[in-house]
Amino acid sequence: MRLWLAAVGRAKPGPARDLFEEYRSRLSWPFTLREVETKKRLEGEELKKAEAELLLAALPPSATLVALDERGRMMGSEDFAARVGQWRDTGISDLAFVIGGADGLDASIRQRAALVLAFSPMTWPHMMVRGMLAEQLYRAQQIIAGHPYHRA
Repeated sequence: MRLWLAAVGRAKPGPARDLFEEYRSRLSWPFTLREVETKKRLEGEELKKAEAELLLAALPPSATLVALDERGRMMGSEDFAARVGQWRDTGISDLAFVIGGADGLDASIRQRAALVLAFSPMTWPHMMVRGMLAEQLYRAQQIIAGHPYHRA
């Protein structure tokens, strides 16, 4: 299974990017990051729609989509690992995660997603969410493998 992350904005060098890279390097599944930005000066719904088009264009068309959104479903690490394991075991070849811009995700992304996932009802810096996602994917990999990294 190949993992993808499409995210609005370019990560600058620093701790948030380092955290993402640390956990990405630990994964046995290939994990590709695609960063997108709009070149036009747009606002509100128009901006979210343009970002949605760029995000979806950055991913394989047949990928199973997970949208990261504070209005999504919160899951514990074991439940998340079980869902990832189900997707892997049913032959999903591309699992793609999407992180929107400062204004959030367009409704079209949430509607297309197989899962809308929230790490918390709180709003997090989007660059930190990348690292949090990479860690949770690594944790899921370890839970699936029966490795003691995760302590319930």
